[in-house]
Amino acid sequence: MNLDAKIFVTGHRGMVGSALVRCLQSKGFKNIVTRARQDLDLLNQAAVHNFLAAEQPDYMFIAAAKVGGIHANNVYRADFLYQNLQIECNLIHEAHLAGIQRLMFLGSSCIYPRDCPQPIKEEYLLTGPLEPTNEPYAIAKIAGVKLAESYNRQYGRQYICAMPTNLYGPNDNYDLNNSHVLPALIRKAHEAKLRGDAELIVWGTGTPRREFLYVDDLADACVHLMQQGYAGDLVNIGTGEDVTIAELAQTVMEVVGFEGQVRFDTSKPDGTPRKLLDVNRLSTLGWNAKTKLRDGIQSAYECASFR
Repeated sequence: MNLDAKIFVTGHRGMVGSALVRCLQSKGFKNIVTRARQDLDLLNQAAVHNFLAAEQPDYMFIAAAKVGGIHANNVYRADFLYQNLQIECNLIHEAHLAGIQRLMFLGSSCIYPRDCPQPIKEEYLLTGPLEPTNEPYAIAKIAGVKLAESYNRQYGRQYICAMPTNLYGPNDNYDLNNSHVLPALIRKAHEAKLRGDAELIVWGTGTPRREFLYVDDLADACVHLMQQGYAGDLVNIGTGEDVTIAELAQTVMEVVGFEGQVRFDTSKPDGTPRKLLDVNRLSTLGWNAKTKLRDGIQSAYECASFR
């Protein structure tokens, strides 16, 4: 990647997109193209077509998506399926029509079967039923993977599909109705501390295991793959380590300074029992995560939008 190459980052105001912009800037890339939602509606195919035809970027990172936690995924099922399908179809197809050879599509570890063998290898995709609570989002992301792979196979494009594990960090979503588990725990612990509560209520049993990746590490991995000229199969991006939700809650409470007790609300869903990615493919390509979980939580809490 030439430092003067034109690089289009979609979703640049979101957690992943903003991390990609920071990473690219830190590495000296000077020609980064972004557009806010009000300036480019990614649900509008004609608008995407005209934009890419005019801008002709050399590289694209697709970080734009409709995202949320268990509650949002389960309640707004049609929105998650339709909008994510529309965004990725518009961007991948129109990138092809514009002659863009190098593109990265970012999915999610929820694309893998609910009861997958652990750790999850890339080849486990489509080998079993999905987790019901986020099935529409997962199906949309699987479609994006297959769309990119199909353009590679039919037209010789070099579109990378990267599957991040659970992400957190600067510009995360801390809305308790729509956020993922880690930002939700950070905010709930902070507010419980301010109120002087005796306990922190956590959804589920606390037994599911989750892997968490600091978003700036994800961005570094994405740029690394693009700079390496990677053009192979689907690749997982994670730490290769996981913790229980109970252990996560304890770490969050220590970082935030909440000294109460945890109470698990077992009437709420646990979601997938375990999601740990096999990151050997990425490791052989010369990249490994750098940020330790506690350090990342501390950093995320210090810059959280609700403070």
